[in-house]
Amino acid sequence: MTRLILTLPLLGLFQCEKDETVAAYGAADRTWVLQEIDGQPYEASALLRFPEEGKIAGNAPCNSYTGTLNAPYPWFEIQDLSATRAACAGLEAEGFYFAALMAMTQSEVSGDVLILRNEDEHEMVFTAAE
Repeated sequence: MTRLILTLPLLGLFQCEKDETVAAYGAADRTWVLQEIDGQPYEASALLRFPEEGKIAGNAPCNSYTGTLNAPYPWFEIQDLSATRAACAGLEAEGFYFAALMAMTQSEVSGDVLILRNEDEHEMVFTAAE
């Protein structure tokens, strides 16, 4: 019985962190548009959304994708990234996008700007779609 009483407050704390994560990335219908990777403009189109707690989704240059967000804000860790398998001229840009996205470990939202970064000083800058 004592063990259960000690565990319940910790569950409440974890729920608060999850709620903050949802709020940090904006509403579930907010779409983030990739502008640059490591200070260089990203010429292709890539979109990122946070449709529900613990999930990401979006559109890369050729394919749509989904994945699991496995860390509370401001940490950023994607697991189980999967994409459709369409071929197009943008596959190289798509591979670059997915590799960069999977390497990110931290996130920061400031108004209409989302910045993903990692300890190796790589950075992805997104802006909210209008």
